[in-house]
Amino acid sequence: MSLIAELQRRKVFKVGAAYLVVAWLAVQAASIAFPTFEAPLWALRVFILIALLGFPIAVVMAWVFDITPEGVKLDADASGSKRLFAAAGLLIVLAVGWYFYGQPSFRRGDAATPAPTAAPAPATARNSLAVMAFDDLSPAHDQGYFSDGMAEEILNALGRVKELKVIGRSSSFQYKGKNIGAMQIGQALGVAHLLEGSVRRQGDLLRITATLVQTSDGEQEWSQAYDGKLADVFDLQESCARDIAAELKVALAGGSGGRLVAKASDSPQAYALFVEAQTLVNRRVGDSLPRAIALLQQATALDPNFARAWSKLAVAYAVLTQYVGGDWQANWKASDAAAQRALTLDPNDAEAYTALSYNLFSQRHYVAMVEPMRRALQNDPDNFAANYWAVNESSAMGRSADAETKLDAMLRNDPANVLVLFYKGAIRWRAGDATGMLEMARRIGDSNSPFAQWLLSLHSASIGDYDHGTKQYAIAEQALGTKLPVAELDAVYRGTYQGEALRQVALKIVAAHADDDWAPTFLLQLGEPARSFAAFEQGKSGLSDGYLNYLWQPEAWSRKARQDPSFQGFAKRMGMVDYWKRYGWPDLCKPTPAAGPDAFACR
Repeated sequence: MSLIAELQRRKVFKVGAAYLVVAWLAVQAASIAFPTFEAPLWALRVFILIALLGFPIAVVMAWVFDITPEGVKLDADASGSKRLFAAAGLLIVLAVGWYFYGQPSFRRGDAATPAPTAAPAPATARNSLAVMAFDDLSPAHDQGYFSDGMAEEILNALGRVKELKVIGRSSSFQYKGKNIGAMQIGQALGVAHLLEGSVRRQGDLLRITATLVQTSDGEQEWSQAYDGKLADVFDLQESCARDIAAELKVALAGGSGGRLVAKASDSPQAYALFVEAQTLVNRRVGDSLPRAIALLQQATALDPNFARAWSKLAVAYAVLTQYVGGDWQANWKASDAAAQRALTLDPNDAEAYTALSYNLFSQRHYVAMVEPMRRALQNDPDNFAANYWAVNESSAMGRSADAETKLDAMLRNDPANVLVLFYKGAIRWRAGDATGMLEMARRIGDSNSPFAQWLLSLHSASIGDYDHGTKQYAIAEQALGTKLPVAELDAVYRGTYQGEALRQVALKIVAAHADDDWAPTFLLQLGEPARSFAAFEQGKSGLSDGYLNYLWQPEAWSRKARQDPSFQGFAKRMGMVDYWKRYGWPDLCKPTPAAGPDAFACR
């Protein structure tokens, strides 16, 4: 009997075909499920490799065994088995070889988009420190925000010690309330020491306890309590910061004369309100911003010369409409007034300049926004708000490479900051690096985070998993401010990716919500660039970042928008062309002077 006939008799072809179909379906399901459940990136590769290795095993089993009424038995005719085993062995070798050849580290000179530069775990420097959120040990346990604010103030003071590497608050504060050991935190953040602490506030009395922990073994290396009145808070913070620097044997810049903690206010009560408010401003969500504004208004009433309270108030007003709603114009006016008051009191206040720049950006004054941001970064190069909003501005203007350089620098100091990871993921997606984008989504850690969900919704669309994508998209968009209900966001998402009939349904929904701040963005992704540009230009939305970033996506609808003839006039009228001429063209566009002084072409 020929080998082909023998293979047919033993149903080897049928088994092989059935295995390939089942394996293909399993890999498709895994490619959807693994990112959804935040499985590590290597898990899907291992799953595919196992599926490949299973094919020759299934073929061999079909050859060697036979299904009979008495059960599975070894086939009586074993002729040809050696040849089939040899073939199976060859298939296994080829499968393993194919897998390793597919790894970028195996192939020198691979032209694929490189993995994100900030992904590896940071190296541990000897004088590196993470300041953890402080515990509230007050009798009523009602000083949680104040305790966090005190930790942030000490973090800022230690950040002024040049020989210390201090991790950003977002990365260290994420561990609050979690039962995670010092060794694990140290490894994740790449720090040699943790500063843990507590605050006990009772009336006018204040106790700050600080403990230094070595992350190599989790052992306590130093601890000290600082007691005084609220009026002594700046001296208590100063003593704590200097003692830690001394314990870590680092020199203070300029000798011992200069203070690490400036006296921000003459009113202890105003300062206490400010400390609590800055924690609320950092949170953004829920009622945090209105509560913060109320506290800062009280603080500035108690001490009208409190510059930091005025600049923090400017930041809170600058983002209030985006997160809570309200009148853009009124909040811009309030923010600008607070920022100008802060600069009158302290001409070097970086956050005041940052708020002014962001307000100009939101009001679409793209050339004017540059100078106040330059001043902010000049006065405080490590200020998070200034660096993050500078990324916002560069990214929205299409300068993705410049934005990513800034993001990588921020991640080195704040490796778990959700906002920075989100932007890094978005820039990786622009570059065609889906693996890098998914890694950033995984590092965000919170599967319910709207930022992670937005990134995952892009990936879901790219693999045709629209059922998961609609859920991810709705979570993200509602958190970012749209008033459309979930069912209508579902229709917008499907209309973007699933054909003309659903697109027409989505366009009718958007037309019914023409006053929604996100309506111009929905029109953009639904393939109506001219209508979208007109809606944004005529509207009053301050979402320059939320809108302009959509122009630089890799999807077909984004390419259509930036190549549409109407984009030329829109970019000129909005001041984008003037910005590009002065500060650099978008990565995807270049000037075409032969077609006119303001003409350009985008790919």
